[in-house]
Amino acid sequence: MDDRLKKLISKSKRIVFFGGAGVSTESGIPDFRSEDGLYRTQTEYGHSPEEILSHSFFTKDTETFYRYYKSNLLYPDVKPNPAHYALARLEEKGKLKAVVTQNIDGLHQLAGSKKVFELHGSVLRNHCTRCHTFYCSEYIMKPKSCADESHPGSSIPRCIKCGGIIKPDVVLYEESLDQEVMEGAIEAISKADLLIVGGTSLVVYPAAGLIHYFHGDNLVLINKSETPYDQKASLVIHDAIGTVLG
Repeated sequence: MDDRLKKLISKSKRIVFFGGAGVSTESGIPDFRSEDGLYRTQTEYGHSPEEILSHSFFTKDTETFYRYYKSNLLYPDVKPNPAHYALARLEEKGKLKAVVTQNIDGLHQLAGSKKVFELHGSVLRNHCTRCHTFYCSEYIMKPKSCADESHPGSSIPRCIKCGGIIKPDVVLYEESLDQEVMEGAIEAISKADLLIVGGTSLVVYPAAGLIHYFHGDNLVLINKSETPYDQKASLVIHDAIGTVLG
């Protein structure tokens, strides 16, 4: 770990980590917003990822939504990377008070983090849109979960109780962020004395706007590329988040 970062962590008592896609890409989960991801999706599906992952698209073309979703957002075999484990250790030591993440993969919890605010939801949680029965991500992946006698061969997961369409608990485009999660994230960030931001370019709103609630002593930015807030930070490290924290 960078010596300057070590010193800041050592003297801080209320650390909050705010992370983006870069934290997950180091575990092998591709960033669908990357240039390659955008091009490949447009070529294969005829739509942009933002369009496919929108509430209106889910409603009007659920079949294509799930075809894209299962291939590009579900990675059941991925494991946490050194960044996830480092943050879990900081929480265990009482230093880290919360993780605020834009990712939907649940890797922070898998690494051992307890206080996690998932701004965009999680692929690990799914509910029937009709009767609200809960389903895990494994059910969504299984072919038998798509059994629909009226639509043979459909890839749309349906509820075994009522036959309703199952929807992932992820925040789609055109949907609002969960108010309770947002309030928790804002409270944690506003009380932090050190905010470490990693793996995000801080350009996706409203999540990126959370940084404005930080009024603590030190802001640390860890990202491979520059962010709009680099000049306001106490420390900027342009490197992979797993390398720095690990």
